[in-house]
Amino acid sequence: MTLRALLLDFNAYFASVEQQLDPRLRGRPVAVLPVLAATTCCIAASYEAKRRGVKTGTPVQEARRLCPDIVFVQARPRVYVEMHQRLIELIDAVIPIAEVLSIDEVMCELTGSWQQEAVAVARAREVKRRILSDVGECLTCSIGIAPNRFLAKLASDLHKPDGLTVLRQEDLPQALFGLQLTDLPGVSGAMQARLARAGISTVEALCRADRATLRRVWGGIEGERMYERLRGLEPPLPPGRRASIGHSHVLPPQLRTDAGAYAVLSKLTQKAAVRLRAEGYCAGRMTIALDYRGRPPWVDGVRFAPTRATLDLLKLLAALWAGRPRGRSAAEPVKVSVTLWELTPADQVPLELFGDHARQAGLDAALDRLRRKYGPGAVYFGGAHGALAEAPMRISFTHVPDLRLEADTAGDLALYEAV
Repeated sequence: MTLRALLLDFNAYFASVEQQLDPRLRGRPVAVLPVLAATTCCIAASYEAKRRGVKTGTPVQEARRLCPDIVFVQARPRVYVEMHQRLIELIDAVIPIAEVLSIDEVMCELTGSWQQEAVAVARAREVKRRILSDVGECLTCSIGIAPNRFLAKLASDLHKPDGLTVLRQEDLPQALFGLQLTDLPGVSGAMQARLARAGISTVEALCRADRATLRRVWGGIEGERMYERLRGLEPPLPPGRRASIGHSHVLPPQLRTDAGAYAVLSKLTQKAAVRLRAEGYCAGRMTIALDYRGRPPWVDGVRFAPTRATLDLLKLLAALWAGRPRGRSAAEPVKVSVTLWELTPADQVPLELFGDHARQAGLDAALDRLRRKYGPGAVYFGGAHGALAEAPMRISFTHVPDLRLEADTAGDLALYEAV
């Protein structure tokens, strides 16, 4: 069987971007923080810091203890997205990208003569050469080439940083036997425990297990997919559909009040509504959550006829907000979140016979055009007025923000222009 997949994974991406843009940081241990505060955790670390025990999730104080000369920098999401877009264009010019998996991972499908190992390796080396010459020395990547996507991801993790690894069909499954179960993509600690209960404690035992056994362990079809992936096959997957759209934000001290929390919730709801329309969905359920200092969180939700109108969602927010804990017993809110669920493609939602659907759709379309022309923060509904500087754009493991939709002119854009 030929090689069919190539996965490229940028090493320590956020920290590497910072080192590339600021020569003073090169060769030094660097950690990226969501905010420059002693009470937060690292969201990324350079390899100089990783070698001394600092990793994603390490508290600032612990990072200082492990690495006294560490340099902390505040995260700049817009800068990372801009660099991501530049790298995507560069990679796609060398080898077509099949899927952007995250801000630091892309999958390429190998077809035709590119399935030959010599050709695939040459393409991978050309990508590395272009990145070095066109972007710089700090943005290194590890590349995995294999018969399927699962094994390409696994191969990319075997030699970091700046690795290039090929897993060949003829070497399977023996080439995997030296790995730990948790080295395999999708095998968490909980799954490792389930495998152990089935008498599977090594990758070799996993590879030798039959299809029925793995189906029992995984509790369904995913076990059969693992059986095929370990053998270099690419099992068919059902069409994917987004499950939810949401945003959350830790409140700064000055907004840890009812008014401050509601203003942030309003801004989060408006951001979620813009994304909902941009991605072509309507939502049928909303949940909001408030985390309190020293008290259990409060969560409430509501189902409704599918909509993507900002005003509809803000009215639902107001109704949910009215049921929040109040009075002297209510604690100080420290974090808020909004999530839209039960997403349905907008073209599959029947129009209402009554109501002002057309007027709301026209209003949203006009406001969205203004945001595209003048910037995402140019117009907004007044409930968010007290929180315009809050809840800036963030990058998750699976979501690369669209700068036209999610950057705030007052925050992200100014931060980017200061580079």
